[in-house]
Order: sequence, then structure tokens, then C-alpha cells
Amino acid sequence: MGRYIIRRTLVAIPTLIAISFVIFLILDLAPGDPTAQLPLTIPPDVRERLRESLGFNDPMLIRWLKWLQQMMINEPLNMVEQIFGITIGESGSRTRILSWASRAPVVDTIIERLPQTMWVLGLAFIFGIIIAIPVGVISAYKQYSAFDNVGTFVSMVGYSVPTFFTGLLAIVIFSVLLGWFPSFYSTTHVVDWTSWGSIWIQIKQMIMPVAVLSLFNAAALSRFTRSAVLDNLNEEYVRTARSKGLGENRVIFRHVMRNSMIPVVTLIALQIPGIFAGAIITEEIFRVNGLGQYLIRSIQGADVPAVQTLTFIFAALTVFFNLVADITYGILDPRIRYD
Repeated sequence: MGRYIIRRTLVAIPTLIAISFVIFLILDLAPGDPTAQLPLTIPPDVRERLRESLGFNDPMLIRWLKWLQQMMINEPLNMVEQIFGITIGESGSRTRILSWASRAPVVDTIIERLPQTMWVLGLAFIFGIIIAIPVGVISAYKQYSAFDNVGTFVSMVGYSVPTFFTGLLAIVIFSVLLGWFPSFYSTTHVVDWTSWGSIWIQIKQMIMPVAVLSLFNAAALSRFTRSAVLDNLNEEYVRTARSKGLGENRVIFRHVMRNSMIPVVTLIALQIPGIFAGAIITEEIFRVNGLGQYLIRSIQGADVPAVQTLTFIFAALTVFFNLVADITYGILDPRIRYD
């Protein structure tokens, strides 16, 4: 297992380098200029000198190599220093990826917005799993029952209807008509954990965006879990376990569930970076000041460095959680060996 992890990690490095080149090339060809946000009174020769000082007149390959160094070396070191409060080398000498719109380091803005996104995405992901796996297992065990039919209908609706529609529908029903929850997420609210009133405000404004994303995540995962459990319920080892007199709970949870979780783990691992895609729309609808809204604002403002950085982070998350899924296979199924 250890050799496999090292081998996969070494393969992931050139994969990320190739992904970074594709991302940089595509966005570099997109229209946009770092001097577009400057006042019109600035003379053209000053704009040209500014472009020259920022390195935008260098060949594309040179600019990509500089950006790659910033993305994979400089910014990770800066993040470690900010999170753990330590100093690594000469921090002031590291060049950073700056936003064209705000002229601030992009990674610093991402770190500021990350807690808002993790509050919504993290809870939606956890609730989605908690709902989906029991529903999928029970639906498979009680195939074609009333529970299975209702679960199938809700899952199909939840997966088919896009999050921007369910989000707007939730705002209309629960905010406009019933007045139960605020229609928009207040990013200026600071939670006072010693005050129940402050905590309740945070809970109320998180219920709708978390519920919308949880429904979308649970819909696909529950159907996938149902299918995986159904495939294993008819296997010979299940009939053998029952013929030995094992209890039904032990057969389901000890034998069927363990084998059924292998494909489910794949979907869960791949859903984690995919959740950010769903959050882009959900955060915009509920005005959550997170990474999804930051990406949309950057695209609208042609802020190429911010879009490049966020896109690369999402790609790196996909590569990382693919590795996590492969490692989890060996834990769930002892027959799988990598060495």
C-alpha cells in the first residue's frame, strides 16, 4: 500500500503540471487585459510600461512557468505560514498571484472566503451522505415497496431539477410566502457562540442553501447506493451467510454493505470537488460570500489570475480525491492489493 501511494503521488505531479498548462493556455487566450481596470486618463506608454513590469509581454511559456512556480511553490508556502504561524525562508521575496481587479493576492482572498464555502458545502455533503446511504440501502432491501417508490421519485426529482431552480423555489416559498428564513445569506453576521440568538440567526440563514445542496447530493448517491446493494443482495455469498443462520442485520451490514460501499466510495470521493460546481450557482442565488461567488465575479470581471487559480485548485482536489478513493478500496475490500 505504501509503495502504491508513493507511485500514485509521483504520477499526480506531472498530471497536475499538464492540467495547469491547459488551464493557463485556455485562459491566456481569453480576452482580458490587466490594465483594463486602470483609469482612462493613464497614457498608453504608461500602460505599456506597467505590462512590461508585470511580465505580460513575455512569451506564453515563460509566463506559464512563472505562474506554475507561484501556484505550486510560493502560494503553498504562504498558506502554511498563514495557517500555522511559522516563517519559511524569505517570505517577502516570493512573487504572488495578484488579482487584476483588486490587486490583492488571490490566495489570500480564497482563504478569507473559504470558511463561508466550507460551512455550506461541508454540512451539505455530510447531510447528503447521512440521508442517501440509509435511503439507498432500505430501498434496495425493500425493492418495489412504497418506501422504494417514494425514494425513487424524490431522488429523480432532486437530481433532475437544477439547483438554481430549487434555490429560487425555496426562496419564494420559505422566505417570501412563509417568511421562515432569510432570503439571502448575511456574510456580515459574526457568530457569537455564547449567544443562542446569534447561533440561531446563523442556522436560519444556512438552512436553505444547505438543504438545496443536500437534496442534489443525496439524490444521485442514494440511487447509486441502491443499485450497488441490489447487485450484492443476489450474490451467492449472501445466500450462504443466510443459510448459516446469520441474522439479517449482520448479513446486510457486515457482508452486503461492505462490498456495496466500494463503488459508492468512488462516487463520494468524486463528488467532493464536484460539489464546488454546484455551489457556484447556489452561492450566487443565496449571496453566500464564498468561492463559488468569487469565481463568478472573477469571470464576469475578466479577472484571469483568479479564475486560473480557482480552476487549478478544483482540478487538484479531483486528483487528490481520486487517490483517496483508490486507497479506500483496499481498506473496504481485503482482496484488493496494490503491492
